[in-house]
Amino acid sequence: MNKPRVLLTEDSPSLAAMYRAYLKDEQIVLDQAISGGDTFAYLEEQLPDVILLDLMLPDMDGMDILRHIYEKGLDCSVIIITAHGSVDKAVDAMRYGASDFLSKPFDAKRLRVTLANTLKMRRLNQLVTHKGGDPKRENYFDFIGQSAPMQRVYRIIESAANSKATIFITGESGTGKELCASAVHQASGRKDAPFIAINCAAIPKELMESEIFGHIKGAFTGAVADRKGAARQADGGTLFLDEVCEMDLELQSKLLRFIQTGSFQPVGSSQTERVDVRFICATNRDPLEEVRQGRFREDLYYRLHVIPIMLPPLRDRSDDVILIADYLLERISAEEQRSFKGFDASARQVLLEYDWPGNVRQLENVIRNTVVLNNDEWIKANMLPAPLSDQTYSPLLEHESTVQPLSHVRNIVIEPLWKQEKRAIEQAIEYCDGNIPKAANLLEVSPSTLYRKLQNWDH
Repeated sequence: MNKPRVLLTEDSPSLAAMYRAYLKDEQIVLDQAISGGDTFAYLEEQLPDVILLDLMLPDMDGMDILRHIYEKGLDCSVIIITAHGSVDKAVDAMRYGASDFLSKPFDAKRLRVTLANTLKMRRLNQLVTHKGGDPKRENYFDFIGQSAPMQRVYRIIESAANSKATIFITGESGTGKELCASAVHQASGRKDAPFIAINCAAIPKELMESEIFGHIKGAFTGAVADRKGAARQADGGTLFLDEVCEMDLELQSKLLRFIQTGSFQPVGSSQTERVDVRFICATNRDPLEEVRQGRFREDLYYRLHVIPIMLPPLRDRSDDVILIADYLLERISAEEQRSFKGFDASARQVLLEYDWPGNVRQLENVIRNTVVLNNDEWIKANMLPAPLSDQTYSPLLEHESTVQPLSHVRNIVIEPLWKQEKRAIEQAIEYCDGNIPKAANLLEVSPSTLYRKLQNWDH
């Protein structure tokens, strides 16, 4: 009576039979639909807990079904299955609420683990809902945002915080993956213990093992004393591995053993140490694509990908743009000793209409640039840096009470993203009088990242 109900939408009889065989020992009730029409008819009669949804159906695109579920707010989770998988398809599916994405062919283990993780997250979310839920929040720890996508993120964090299950955060650069990891730590019973973060993309692979596991004196040239690694420092707390897909394959195998056993050996030591650590990982890449390309171990992926959190891009959080901008303006104005009161109507409209490819980090850089280079009470559209300053503001008409959409009145000049990044970096370095570490701190990247980019541009 309490078994979760799963609907398999698959038009191929042979594949459907194989998936049924894969799931025959699972504690679920498994139903099947062979077309989009069958699926819609099923949804009119009852609502499954999970739909295993093939995108290539004989009568429609499976994305139409996913969009219907999303737009109607139906309370069921969806796992996309397709032989025509791509990063773009995966991103589109996640935007419309898909829980996970499977590309054919896949084995029984992968299907069972994906379904189990989805059911686990569903139970966690329901626990929060059954408690009555919280009112809509404008902020959560260091997050700012009241949009529906962020409310879902807050609920997942709150539900999963006190578990020891590994959390895998995905999202574009600048969406706040470290903020998310920190929020999980602060919401957990480990909040008084250390939160240790390592950026796997910022540390040379030769040093990464020592950074995580530490080393003993004489382990290598330059090791003049014993050093505690992040694993020991995080004992009792949380270890956050950012950009984990950048980790060297050999070190991935050692990380896997560490996660499985809770024990490790410092570099150069024959002694095994044990620690109690909660793992959180993050990447701005598609981890499944990294597995397919052989750059990321499949067994490590399944060990880490227990509770997924996908952070939405800022363009999908339109309700939050002005809220975040107002908060950042107040904070940065105080830091820079400026007296800005807010954004006028022209600036607000430009902020709302822009797509924000660099997400919240780009928004912060735009506001800091504007505050530093101007001194007024109100920020106007023409004060914003390029490419935002290239957009045209459509003022309020006397007989209208709303702002006209910018899409009707502007000619958009598309500039390559690397040029926007280069301009932002050059402005930060100039603002810091050539001090690259200080500029890197303002841009929230490592100095080595700036040095590398500057070297590439010089060539």
